[in-house]
Amino acid sequence: MNVEIKKLSEMSAIEWCKLAEERVKVFVVEQECPYQEIDEQDYSAYHLMLKNDQGALVGYTRIMDKDELHATFGRVLVLKQFRGHNYGRQLVQATIDEAKRLFPDKIIQIQAQAYLKDFYASFGFKPISAIYLEDNIPHLDMLLN
Repeated sequence: MNVEIKKLSEMSAIEWCKLAEERVKVFVVEQECPYQEIDEQDYSAYHLMLKNDQGALVGYTRIMDKDELHATFGRVLVLKQFRGHNYGRQLVQATIDEAKRLFPDKIIQIQAQAYLKDFYASFGFKPISAIYLEDNIPHLDMLLN
């Protein structure tokens, strides 16, 4: 697996469209959640792509500067045909590593879908909020200790 990280301005139109297509497929269509999937954060985010040895996109996240103390990441996805092979673990670990490299003095705080609480806890994240609805999907805030 190879990790590529790019700002939007460094991507080709085709590369960005492929990412947008996969994000909409997962977060709008699969999760049946109509919301503003592409947003203003995409302009400043670091877009992390996990690719296989043939160069095919396997997974994606975006990493962002959240505030004075925190960095964050989100839009974590593994393409359907690559699920069930622990690529999600590789993707999240690569994302944590890159977030620490990009924002070495910041703590990583995420909004996790509630059903993934134990998954993120396995990386050291701890819940810091009660479960709440974000776009009608249960979420909770988590901090990496």
